[in-house]
Amino acid sequence: MESQIAEIVQHTGGVIGNAWLVIAFPLLGAFVLLVFGRITNRWGHLLGVAMSLASFVVAVLAFFELIGFGTEERRRAVHLYEFIPKLVDMGLLIDPLSISFALLITGVGSLIHIYSIGYMSHDEHRRRFFAYLNLFVAAMLLLVLADNYVGLFIGWEGVGLASYLLIGFWQFKPTAAVAAKKAFVVNRVGDFGLLVGMFLILPAFGTLSFKGIAEYTGPAPSQGIMLAIGLLLLLGACGKSAQLPLQSWLLDAMEGPTPVSALIHAATMVTAGVYLVVRSGAFFFPEGSGAALAVAIVGAATLLAGAIIGCAKDDIKKGLAGSTMSQIGYMMLGAGLGPVGYAFAIGHLITHGFFKANMFLGAGSVMHGMNDEVDMRKYGGLRKFMPITFVTFFIGYLAIIGFPLLSGYFTKDGIIETAVHHQPILGWLAVLGAGITGFYMSRMVFMTFFGEKRWAEDAHPHESPLVMTVPLMILSLGSLGLGAYLVLNGTLYDFLMPAVGGTPEQRPHFDPFTTPGLATLALVAVGVVFAWMRYGRVEVPAVQPRGSFLTTFARRDLYGDALNESLFMRPGQWLTRLAVFFDNRGVDGIVNGLAAGIGGSSGRLRRLQTGFARTYALSILIGAALLTGALLLVGNI
Repeated sequence: MESQIAEIVQHTGGVIGNAWLVIAFPLLGAFVLLVFGRITNRWGHLLGVAMSLASFVVAVLAFFELIGFGTEERRRAVHLYEFIPKLVDMGLLIDPLSISFALLITGVGSLIHIYSIGYMSHDEHRRRFFAYLNLFVAAMLLLVLADNYVGLFIGWEGVGLASYLLIGFWQFKPTAAVAAKKAFVVNRVGDFGLLVGMFLILPAFGTLSFKGIAEYTGPAPSQGIMLAIGLLLLLGACGKSAQLPLQSWLLDAMEGPTPVSALIHAATMVTAGVYLVVRSGAFFFPEGSGAALAVAIVGAATLLAGAIIGCAKDDIKKGLAGSTMSQIGYMMLGAGLGPVGYAFAIGHLITHGFFKANMFLGAGSVMHGMNDEVDMRKYGGLRKFMPITFVTFFIGYLAIIGFPLLSGYFTKDGIIETAVHHQPILGWLAVLGAGITGFYMSRMVFMTFFGEKRWAEDAHPHESPLVMTVPLMILSLGSLGLGAYLVLNGTLYDFLMPAVGGTPEQRPHFDPFTTPGLATLALVAVGVVFAWMRYGRVEVPAVQPRGSFLTTFARRDLYGDALNESLFMRPGQWLTRLAVFFDNRGVDGIVNGLAAGIGGSSGRLRRLQTGFARTYALSILIGAALLTGALLLVGNI
């Protein structure tokens, strides 16, 4: 039985008919805060929070209206206006996939907004920070709600702009300014892939709308075209979701304020690539295409790379950034398995949004109480002084390592079991990645909250205010039970099926007692025990040990920057210099040389024009004599 995607139905009226408000509210907040400037300083942060919460309320109401329709009627198109005549109409697609993202973006995003009130309370530019947060949320919502690739691309670029502004928010720090530019440039590489992919989709299908592509009845594009489109879209996904080989910007992005890290890693930017792959399933799963396998391979490679990097980071935020690389790799692996893996991939994306936001904001709470210190070697024993932060962070930690019955146990292990069944080699690599995750996440917890204190003399750790800890408590609740609700009985699979395909017969069944499931738990336990032996029961040195070659390899992000510099930056630099030399000496040289030759010759000839009649008479005489001599010479010959 072939998988079927439900038909897209035109919709007017109701909450769904006004779903544009989901985007409009945060966009309005950004507009007011940026245009009215200092006038809004006293209440701008409250407006930013209110606009995000209003967007969340509309998304919730739209969700309940959507589930009120029958299963096959849950893809609703909302026309807005004619954007590019005879090519693209701007509209929204409200279906199970897009509404899932909208709820995550606005829900977790609003909690991050609230947390930021306390975290940024002493920043003189707090109003501008909330404007950028609102802009980020609005752009991401456009990306996931647009009903065509053009609207998606506008949101895609909007997310890139907002990330540049937020990562470099503290632009007085050279490292922050450089990190923002790096993120912007690396993402342009992926954006180029998405743009060229769109250029191939248009002539192949005659449209860039999701509805038009789904209902296309013309000549089928060749396998080569479909493969090229799939690989180009994958390149775009690698840029936004920090997957190999475009992952180098992610760890540097930690230079932005901690709420930015939570927003990028949990609810917005890095999830965009996963959304693109799942939404574009038609290009990854035609018969005989290798694009889906490429997605799975990239995911498996990145989940291992991110886990290895996380093992050697002493900066708590960069350790979590390596974890994000790894966890997004799991999602990409699941997305590369097709409809049978989509539910686990999106389920893990949703639960990861909760426990990763929980841990990033928890890291910010630790920094808030430790004078912005990020080096875990200067922490230790903080559980006694920051009990709420510790408990909520610890719940997120248990969820991400896949502790039984917590959210990550159901979603991540579901990806692993499905991968082992369909792509055994990649699946077992994912099992290995889970064991490494148990080690590096336990290392982070033991170095931060356990052991003896290793603080600086001027550090006075204390619990954060309620405006920061309440969001942590709410996020920790999602880390506890959300995964079981989404995965057991195929709840999320059945909900997503009309939007992404699949059949009831393909519904995955989560079984914790399979060989991959038991192996995963065993390796995670080994990782936790090994971390306890290395960092829990012994004193952690205050200075980072030199370590082995593998340790250095991980500390330097697997030499990703050096590789990019060698393969792309240096050759590009020399190519640019060669082009400049050719332009200066070649193109400009010919033009300037010709002009100089003509100018010089005319200058010399001008000297013959003396203005004296005797000079001209002498010239005529000499010319006549030469002409006469030439004629006589020719006559004699």
